Amino acid sequence: MATRKVTLSLDVAAWSFAEQAAARAGMSPSAWISRAARREAVRTGCSPVPDPADFAIADEAERAAAEETMRAQG
Repeated sequence: MATRKVTLSLDVAAWSFAEQAAARAGMSPSAWISRAARREAVRTGCSPVPDPADFAIADEAERAAAEETMRAQG
């Protein structure tokens, strides 16, 4: 999974909880916070924003399939 480096501010207690939970899970605090944020977002009904590059790949595949159909029809 791709990552993005960001700067966040957490209150002291939240950081302490994250460090402890990450250690118990055998993860880095960054990985634990990422997983926790993803779970909470999904729980509250959010979904990932699609990557525009995915649309370009799908469009290219659709174009190639249409060209192949046209060639097959003569």
